[in-house]
Amino acid sequence: MTKIASLFADPSTLSKDALEHGTTFAPKFDANGLVTAITIEEGTNNVLMVAFMDAQAIALTLETGFAHYFSRSRGKIWKKGESSGELQHVRQMRTDCDQDAIVLTVVQSGHGAACHTGRKSCFYRQISLVDGKPVLQDAGQPQLFDPKDVYKS
Repeated sequence: MTKIASLFADPSTLSKDALEHGTTFAPKFDANGLVTAITIEEGTNNVLMVAFMDAQAIALTLETGFAHYFSRSRGKIWKKGESSGELQHVRQMRTDCDQDAIVLTVVQSGHGAACHTGRKSCFYRQISLVDGKPVLQDAGQPQLFDPKDVYKS
């Protein structure tokens, strides 16, 4: 892990100006060694998912051209789509001004579903007030595959 982490500059060694305007990639990992990763679909710019990346996930994504993330629940790296066939081919990777978040622009393969529920996007429900209470309502995204068939374990 030290070798992978050393691929990236330490943000604390850079001035604010260098961090925000320079050419040195220095991801600002949180206390758990993670940065937030927002994944959008090339062409539509629809948000497909939000996940987390550690240094190894970033390095693997850059090296392979396929999105890799760090699963907080499983405590390990995962290549998106390795089980389901819903791979994400990375077209562009960007960071925000203070380098504590990443945006991936991807082409989604397989059925075109980024969500483990079989939908295109993980954001398939909208929050509305009904009788003064917040409720979740379906936003009309159909399932593109049945997760029970894909994730048999």
